Amino acid sequence: MSVLAAIAVLAVLIVVHELGHFMAARLQGIYANRFSIGFGPILWKYQGPETEYAVRAFPLGGFVGFPDDDPEENGINPRDPNLLKNRPILDRAIVISAGVIANLIFAYFLLVIQVGTVGIQNFNALPGVVVPEVKTELSSAAAKAGIKAGDIILAVDGQELGVAPESTKILMNVIQSKPNQPIELKIQRDGKELPQPLVVIPEISDDGRSRIGVQLAPNGTIERRHVSNPLEVLSLAAGEFQRITVLTLQGFGQLVTNFGQVADQISGPVRIVDEGAKLARSDASNLFTFGALISINLAIINILPLPALDGGHLAFLLIEGLRGKPLPSKVQDGVMQTGLMLILGLGIFLIVRDTTQLESIQRLFR
Repeated sequence: MSVLAAIAVLAVLIVVHELGHFMAARLQGIYANRFSIGFGPILWKYQGPETEYAVRAFPLGGFVGFPDDDPEENGINPRDPNLLKNRPILDRAIVISAGVIANLIFAYFLLVIQVGTVGIQNFNALPGVVVPEVKTELSSAAAKAGIKAGDIILAVDGQELGVAPESTKILMNVIQSKPNQPIELKIQRDGKELPQPLVVIPEISDDGRSRIGVQLAPNGTIERRHVSNPLEVLSLAAGEFQRITVLTLQGFGQLVTNFGQVADQISGPVRIVDEGAKLARSDASNLFTFGALISINLAIINILPLPALDGGHLAFLLIEGLRGKPLPSKVQDGVMQTGLMLILGLGIFLIVRDTTQLESIQRLFR
């Protein structure tokens, strides 16, 4: 059920994004003849009076189609002012950017619901660093050392980690500074400290960094505080929205400036659903934050000036505004089709990679 819940959240976010485009067009009287979730072959469709609604085979997003390329097939005069291409640049920019705006509004809406119903989370820091996940490959350094998911690392090479926010960074620095060298870790497991430290030997990964094959997180407990004042709900939700947005932008910044070291953190639909399912299993209310986080990520990704994304279309509009006329349609179509193929290719690669890394799949090959 947790997996289905995570999939449902993703599906809703895609629908919200495309609905933003669709409603921005329809409210301005612009024709929109297709509303599709996914790409590729049609699995289900419904033909409405003006629009075909469809679900397609590859769940890597969606699109709203306009009859601009072949209006005569739809019985529309090519010079009809209600065709998207015949509208002023501002009208078209509103339609193109509406998906991003819809995702941002929906993210804030989810956070308002979460704060108003379940309350806000307060993190009470405790000594040590938590290991939420250990890579399941038998060859990982952590697995060899006997480290398990849920362990709490209290000290590294005799240095107590304490409750400082820097504890995770201290541990990472020690690991990265001692490739192929033994490190002693004092471990707490199931509430009890292990009688002997575990010795782990970091290994050099493909990117040249020293790793042991675990995820790390600050140790602590989470308490919820219920909020009844509507103004406080809106204010706290806005603060959480700002925090998530800033962290997301910082993550994209690291992807640009330090791609080689963070590229393996790029997630496709399979890993996103897997992480969402884990959150749902621990606490179903986490799906609100999960949905807000993914919705903000979708907005930021789509606004990037890359081919086939909303930002790419906006970039063409900017060029049109500067030139006084649009680029030739063949140039735009070629760039967009190339970009779409690259994005689909990346999506398929991420699906295959993330699927092979699922714990349930890896068990089959042991």
